[in-house]
Amino acid sequence: MALIVQKYGGTSVGTTERIKNVARRVAKFKAEGHDIVVAVSAMSGETNKLIALAKEIQANPDPRELDVIVSTGEQVTIGLLAMALKEIGVDAVSYTGAQVKILTDSAHTKARIQHIDDAPMRADLAAGRVVIVAGFQGVDAQGNITTLGRGGSDTTGVALAAALKADECQIYTDVDGVYTTDPRVVPEARKLSTITFEEMLEMASLGSKVLQTRSVEFAGKYNVKLRVLSSFQEEGEGTLITFEEDSKMEKPVISGIAFNRDEARINVIGVPDKPGIAYQILGPVADANIDVDMIIQNVGQDGTTDFSFTVPKNDLGRAIKVLEGAQSQISARQINGDDKICKVSIVGVGMRSHVGVASTMFRTLAEEGINIQMISTSEIKISVVVDEKYLELAVRVLHKAFGLESIS
Repeated sequence: MALIVQKYGGTSVGTTERIKNVARRVAKFKAEGHDIVVAVSAMSGETNKLIALAKEIQANPDPRELDVIVSTGEQVTIGLLAMALKEIGVDAVSYTGAQVKILTDSAHTKARIQHIDDAPMRADLAAGRVVIVAGFQGVDAQGNITTLGRGGSDTTGVALAAALKADECQIYTDVDGVYTTDPRVVPEARKLSTITFEEMLEMASLGSKVLQTRSVEFAGKYNVKLRVLSSFQEEGEGTLITFEEDSKMEKPVISGIAFNRDEARINVIGVPDKPGIAYQILGPVADANIDVDMIIQNVGQDGTTDFSFTVPKNDLGRAIKVLEGAQSQISARQINGDDKICKVSIVGVGMRSHVGVASTMFRTLAEEGINIQMISTSEIKISVVVDEKYLELAVRVLHKAFGLESIS
């Protein structure tokens, strides 16, 4: 008998019939003698509908009130799943994030988990119940409802597994594992049987939509055994995310290609080339709670330099306003932005022991006439910013250049 935490995404619970299917799957695991805790997302499309409703009232919804609104989507799902389990004879109980309680900080719409009270869940498990917890949400020290950001139900599932010291955390989604890249872009993409936490963290942070980045961070930090599976297939081992770099993992130089359309570039032109200028530019952006990704500072000439960085596309306008407000302080000649870009990244632990990876990537893109605007590297990844119209072409040619269609 094992303690298993299962997380089901929005498409997995998108209709009442699919919720009944989830109930049957959970009941099967329960019948095998396992203790089961389930974290669920809102039904597919519900969160977007709730955000749209909020924007009909306020163009820029108040973050606290927006959390109150969007958290209701998961509340519907937990109630329906508990009812579906009871209907087939399985005792179950549902909890909101506040009821569990999942304690977070007070950063509305992107809160971080600080503590989970596992005692009520353990009591229910001991009584033979299936515990169902609303994903994506928590409560701060003042009792305000908070949410964890898009994809936050993954983080809830992994955090519950960590708090309960579960034997395995199973993430059920609409794909049957982690692929070398998005099969909708490259039909030849292959499913990986295993991938390291390092690689999965890079893939998630670079745009792969299979898992939220913070869920992988949590799993790595607390050594949670993590597996990605399809909620629409009864069989299959999915993809195991592991610390091990076994012989199979060492064969490919590159394990996958991630991409992100949600990128915008900001150029701060003609700023003084002096110590502290990077902080003067990025400090106000950070204070506005805007994430900065890739950064380039050009070599200074005539006492000035140009500074470029990327932010989420939706934050472009706000970031430029922040910088324009600080323009006199940073003495920039010009500030402009471009939201017609994308980021394409290659990821693989094999890069540590192989040379020529960057040159292969750059040559492949050059042969297709794709200009590279920015470059960022780490031990196991290379990311480039290119014009968004070249995204799918870039992913396809890189997938072929690194032989990812033959990975097993």
